[in-house]
Amino acid sequence: MGNNSVRHDVPYYSQWESAELVPELLSGRVKAEEDPFWRRSGADTAEDYAFWSWRICGMACLRMALEYWNMNSPNLVTLAREFLDAGAYVRREDGVDGLIYAPFAEYAAKRWGIEAEVYGNLEAEEIPGLLEDGKLVMLSVHPSIRERDATPPGRGGHLVLAVGCSPGHLQIHNPSGLPGVSQRFAEVSWQELPRFFAQRGVSLGISGR
Repeated sequence: MGNNSVRHDVPYYSQWESAELVPELLSGRVKAEEDPFWRRSGADTAEDYAFWSWRICGMACLRMALEYWNMNSPNLVTLAREFLDAGAYVRREDGVDGLIYAPFAEYAAKRWGIEAEVYGNLEAEEIPGLLEDGKLVMLSVHPSIRERDATPPGRGGHLVLAVGCSPGHLQIHNPSGLPGVSQRFAEVSWQELPRFFAQRGVSLGISGR
């Protein structure tokens, strides 16, 4: 798709503090409360961390972008609380609604000066152009995109950060990716992407960069 290749050297963050534990966390062999580095998240308790860690893929994507632009980023749960106050998350008794794109984009612009544009119908063909323009793109995909040969039951529900592309592949940083397989600069072929991609997202950019 397109003839150019681009790769932004974006640092990687998992939505869990211990990125190497993702397989055990996903399988339930280890509980999020048992993450030895949970305090790094800014959570007050291990239980608070466990609640948010499953829901902050968007915050991990934002943190990657902020670090890439040499902006100091709060810790992940601290970020989540900020966006909760901004209306980008709505806390329910049994969970959270969000990430809600419009208030997310508005607060990111106000807080850091990020040019955040919401796409309710983003075609895969548009992504390379955004990346070539220096933007990073948060994409709504099915979480099973972490598996090489997954057949997802639907599309969307999880956010990854598009950081590069080539004529054959999109490159993503996946906050819930598997270590050594699908966390950093994970390649998803353009043919495979539509199975996972809900055609929604948010592009992130900084003026003059």
